[in-house]
Amino acid sequence: MFRHQGKSRTLKHNLRIATILSFVAGVVNVSGYLAFKQLTTNVTGHFALFIKDVEHLEFWRGTIYFIYIFSFLCGSFISSVLIENFKANKQLNVFVWPTLLECLILISIGALSNFVTFTSPNIIVCLLLLAMGIQNSFVTKISNAVVRTTHLTGLFTDLGIDLSQLFFPKLHHNREKLKSNIKLRIFIILFFFSGGLIGGFMYSELQFKLNTLLIAAIILIVSLFFDDFRFKIIKTKRKYTRRTIVKPNLNL
Repeated sequence: MFRHQGKSRTLKHNLRIATILSFVAGVVNVSGYLAFKQLTTNVTGHFALFIKDVEHLEFWRGTIYFIYIFSFLCGSFISSVLIENFKANKQLNVFVWPTLLECLILISIGALSNFVTFTSPNIIVCLLLLAMGIQNSFVTKISNAVVRTTHLTGLFTDLGIDLSQLFFPKLHHNREKLKSNIKLRIFIILFFFSGGLIGGFMYSELQFKLNTLLIAAIILIVSLFFDDFRFKIIKTKRKYTRRTIVKPNLNL
């Protein structure tokens, strides 16, 4: 799920990572909005508000929206630097550190919310945008830009295009690939929605408040280490299979 890259990735790998990360993004999005009344998984709305303030010559007021945008950009940059660095050092799972960094941010915010009152909510919003920038960057690299999990605008655009192409089979012959893309996009949308719904329920009804972010972090950590554990099992099985094949040949 996290390890496979390039041609070795299949629809199953993309579906697994898309469902997990889009669910996490949904949880973060609703938690950030309920706590601070700000979008924390994308920057489209912040960019519009920034332009609005600049248009009215309220440059200082618009600065905070620029900082939000810059935080998301920094998250993407940091994630990419970590991935490229580990690639250069030939580390096997290059996505461990970006994922753990995202978890650290979410856990820190969730845990601290139990002991302190955040007097500067803008800092927390920036940290959440940083975490989502990290996530969007590494899932884009993992899937070769096939999977995006932190915002839905592009997804609905791509889904509309894919659905329209179903009506023109003579022009679009690769029906299986087209259907796979549609399935993937629908899964991302559904799990983002589910994450938002469950996150909102935990935040408001169960009174988890920002502790909801801890749930998102736990999901990420479990999926990451489960992926590593599963890889080790597969690797061990392959070694055992090779040995059983080689031994009879040696006896001959």
